Amino acid sequence: APPRRVLAALGPKMLALAAERTLGAHPYFVPVEHTHRAREIMGPDALLAVEQAVVLDYDLTRAREVAATHVGFYAQQAPHQAASLRRLGFDDADMSAPSRRMVDAIVAYGDAATIAKRVNAHLDAGADHVCLQVLTADQDRPPMVEWRELAHLTG
Repeated sequence: APPRRVLAALGPKMLALAAERTLGAHPYFVPVEHTHRAREIMGPDALLAVEQAVVLDYDLTRAREVAATHVGFYAQQAPHQAASLRRLGFDDADMSAPSRRMVDAIVAYGDAATIAKRVNAHLDAGADHVCLQVLTADQDRPPMVEWRELAHLTG
């Protein structure tokens, strides 16, 4: 039996290695298109547990600002994430601001129904599990209210 661990994998070679040598992969900071490609690379049997950043906020302007800050950090400060985004068709122009297209692809924001649609899109694309990372404007407090409202999405 494969070891009971997964790899934090983004690129095609690491995804293939994760499928071959471990239970599967846990991609972080990925859009649904990456999930689809990862499932194709890994085959049907490997575990694919993706992370989905979310902002539960009914004020869409504020929610998008929180999302853009998160995406901007990774796009500009994490070369491996930028490389992953480039493989998916994003370019320097998308990463410099970051573009709305990229923010919308990486972070689900708005109400719980909108977030549920994104979770289901990952599941439809081949994810076995979707881990939610709840982002808020106030990083000094745990997102207890948001966790409670989103808890029904997990089963």
